[in-house]
Amino acid sequence: MRFVQLGFGADAVDYESAWQEQRRVHAARFADEVPDTCLLLEHPPVYTAGRRTDDSERPLDGTPVIDVDRGGKITWHGPGQLVGYPIQKLPRPVDVVAHVRRLEEAIIRTCAEFGVETTRVEGRSGVWVLGDPVADRPQLGGLSLDFDPRTADEEFDPRLNGPEYAPSNAGQRREDRKLAAIGIRVAKGVTMHGFAINVNPDNTSFDKIVPCGIRDAGVTSLANELGREITIADVLPVVEKHLRDVLENAVLLPRAV
Repeated sequence: MRFVQLGFGADAVDYESAWQEQRRVHAARFADEVPDTCLLLEHPPVYTAGRRTDDSERPLDGTPVIDVDRGGKITWHGPGQLVGYPIQKLPRPVDVVAHVRRLEEAIIRTCAEFGVETTRVEGRSGVWVLGDPVADRPQLGGLSLDFDPRTADEEFDPRLNGPEYAPSNAGQRREDRKLAAIGIRVAKGVTMHGFAINVNPDNTSFDKIVPCGIRDAGVTSLANELGREITIADVLPVVEKHLRDVLENAVLLPRAV
């Protein structure tokens, strides 16, 4: 696995330029002109929407959104978030779920090295910090759990109901919260797109949308969970190490049919 650091901080790479570079490397990998490659970078602030994004999940104020060809729904990228695009050739028929699980495993190991316990949540891709049991969580808006509107209304919109429901406040509510998002595409047996690890971003950027279409959980970051400053420079060598270990040592098998 070759790692290419495209740009961070003042050299953050705008989304369209990174997308174009992904396509270039993807074509070269399909033609066996380059080895498996992981692009690592930081983006300036941008919202991107996967193919399954509903209109009701987009920003209410009309903030521009880039529609992309990956799976999943809408998310945010920006300063303080480490983005990785592993471009890897897989045996056909491609086992997409296995690829996602490998990315999750590398990120879980990365978080553990910094002392943050993360896990998977069934039915929800990405890497999560689990909240308290529902009965032990604080009441929302002065309501008991029996009257929490999110439990009965599938169309409940946290953006219209005050900061206590904001995704960025999920840690204060002691709810499940996503630390890393994953959204991929596989074309011609080669992967594109990838993961985004919240290192130390301003998570209020997620409050304009329904992140990943999930209304009953929120978002967090390594800095939030650790209660101290941590930088992308701190995390970069650690995530490279675990991605290399997981992706290079995996036994790649075609999907069972």
